Amino acid sequence: MVIRMDRLVSIVVPVFNAGKYIDETVETVRNQSYGNWELLLVDDCSKDDSREKIQEWCRKDPRIRMVAKEKNQGAAWARNMGIDLAAGRYIAFLDADDFWKPRKLENQLAFMERKKAAFSFTSYEFGDEEGNETGKRVAAPEELIYKKALSRTVIFTSTVMFDLEEIKKDIIKMPVVASEDTATWWKVLRSGYIAYGLDEVLTIYRRPEGSLSANKLVAIKRIWNLYRNVEKLSLPYSMWNFAWWALRATLRRL
Repeated sequence: MVIRMDRLVSIVVPVFNAGKYIDETVETVRNQSYGNWELLLVDDCSKDDSREKIQEWCRKDPRIRMVAKEKNQGAAWARNMGIDLAAGRYIAFLDADDFWKPRKLENQLAFMERKKAAFSFTSYEFGDEEGNETGKRVAAPEELIYKKALSRTVIFTSTVMFDLEEIKKDIIKMPVVASEDTATWWKVLRSGYIAYGLDEVLTIYRRPEGSLSANKLVAIKRIWNLYRNVEKLSLPYSMWNFAWWALRATLRRL
């Protein structure tokens, strides 16, 4: 199978101890109706069988590449390495335990071309630990600008796609902070870009039920740190955005 460079989508997947899920995730990429892609699986020094499984996929499909890091540094570093190595006009992100519907790339590319968008994201649905769809979906708004994005974390990493003819790689590089993905979307929007939302569920976000309560306090600390220490927002403006963020986050989980 030959990779064509016109409209090539580079898919960046950070991998760390994802052996339980990685086969299913890779399969959903290989089952895409749009086949002009390269899959960059950036292994962040996994201690399970992730590397062995990735190597097997590389033998099966020349569009798949393993990037083996020598030092464990976290998802931001892994994604940034993938961004550096990406050859495509478009970059899409996918987490190693999530998966895509078969027409994800095709529909999102058509949407971006129609909108002339540099930055797009889609609606998504929560799945359980086994990947079964739960019926709980998060709808993508038509568009987001920086000020609107501060009070909602509706952009999910595995739904995002960028057009590198319209936006430079340096702008989409992820800072090494907690919730680096949200920090990146805000950075891009602060640079003057608009994020266009495709209200179609094309991604399943695998979320084990037992992790919800433990993640709430972590999420609160992370969003507050982004407001105060990354975005440098004033205390009143941080509190205002936090209140709306908390309300929307609560409604999203009901």
